[in-house]
Amino acid sequence: MVISTVGAAFMSSLDLFVVNVAFDDIGRDLGVATDGGPTAADLSWVLSAYAVTFAALLVPFGRLADRYGHQRMFVAGLAVFVSASAMCALSGDVWMLVAFRVLQAAGAAAMTPTSLGILMAALPPERRVAAVRLWAATGALAAAFGPTVGGVLTQVSWHWVFLINLPIGAVLLWLAVTAVQDVHSGGDAERPDLLGAVLFAGSVGLLALGLTKSNDWGWGSGRTIGALAGAVVLSAVFALQSRRHTSPIIHPALLRVRSFRWANLAMLTFNIAFAAQLLAGILWLQQIWGYSALRTGFAIAVGPALVPVTAALSHRLLPAVPPARLVAAGSVVCALGNLWLVWRMGAEPAYVTEYLPGWLLGGIGVGLALPNLMAAGTRDLAPDQTATGSAIVTMSRQIGFVIGISVLFAIIGSDQGLAAREGFVATWWFSGGVLLVATLVSPGMSVRSRLTDQGSERVIR
Repeated sequence: MVISTVGAAFMSSLDLFVVNVAFDDIGRDLGVATDGGPTAADLSWVLSAYAVTFAALLVPFGRLADRYGHQRMFVAGLAVFVSASAMCALSGDVWMLVAFRVLQAAGAAAMTPTSLGILMAALPPERRVAAVRLWAATGALAAAFGPTVGGVLTQVSWHWVFLINLPIGAVLLWLAVTAVQDVHSGGDAERPDLLGAVLFAGSVGLLALGLTKSNDWGWGSGRTIGALAGAVVLSAVFALQSRRHTSPIIHPALLRVRSFRWANLAMLTFNIAFAAQLLAGILWLQQIWGYSALRTGFAIAVGPALVPVTAALSHRLLPAVPPARLVAAGSVVCALGNLWLVWRMGAEPAYVTEYLPGWLLGGIGVGLALPNLMAAGTRDLAPDQTATGSAIVTMSRQIGFVIGISVLFAIIGSDQGLAAREGFVATWWFSGGVLLVATLVSPGMSVRSRLTDQGSERVIR
């Protein structure tokens, strides 16, 4: 049972990093940047569509699992994820791949929240803390191993980035069906706001569309303005829907918890910068320095590998330092990493002296910031709200990822190779600036909300 639930969480987390490394190879194979073919901005939806769908469905699927059973939702999500992975591997064009990535993200959104619920319910109290730590460590392990795994698989073919999920998923499915017991809150659990999920996904999707296509369409074109205006309108409708529904994706009362509100804002801004920095670095190595996917995977692996190490050391050596200060410190360190890349990166490969120092700073900064953002986000919530609260913080992380990728392609447009060089540098400047915003936002997480003292047990039911 532990293998099934933890393995599924690891597999879904690994997907992000292996696809990032394979991004350039996927584009070349599917005809991106050829005359009349899809643009690099179109290809960005392979990443963005996954993140938007995952963010929008994470909370609703968690609520559906409470209503109809965690094991059912977990098995269904795992089956959808594995099946969609096979269809991704067989995709013959960009938009077919994007469509199956949406399906894959829906499966991940179904199995991720339910896996932790199953784990907690099935184990005795004395084993739960260790099990939760193991479950939570999957993201860090995926970050550490993902780039290398992605590079090795892409060296064979980018199709294997998705095909590798089939044998692993088949084993996990067998374990889930035979060893996982069902857990649910009963049929009286409220129906989630599925219309709100659609509105939320639509608003973020239109924002990403307007940003990524701004260079192709022009900032003053009707299509760009229409997409951005549509994002604003759908956001307003989503907010109104959230106030009216009894079980919304983001309950307005939760946002009155000050530390939770500021933690989500910090998570959003930090991940806008992190996503743009990560993909810009990968594309620089491949498009300007001419690295293969395998070499790129090994080149960037050292940064993510520092994330769990830094998180563990900071927890052990700095236990009395408030999370807000560690988030601020991590944001500053990441910003310094961006400034190093702006200052040192040249057209000729010089990995050790130019790329590596900035990338190491980035890994240390992420290790300081991300774990503490999650901790600060749920600190002041009532015990029965922490699961939903952590899901919303995860949503903020995914939306930051979408916006960061969109801004990257808004800056570089459809340029490839040396033509995109100045755009990558501008992206690192942008990321450094956004990280300074995250530094200024993070102190808000230290202020406790009055709702903590009064109790907020009626916020979510």
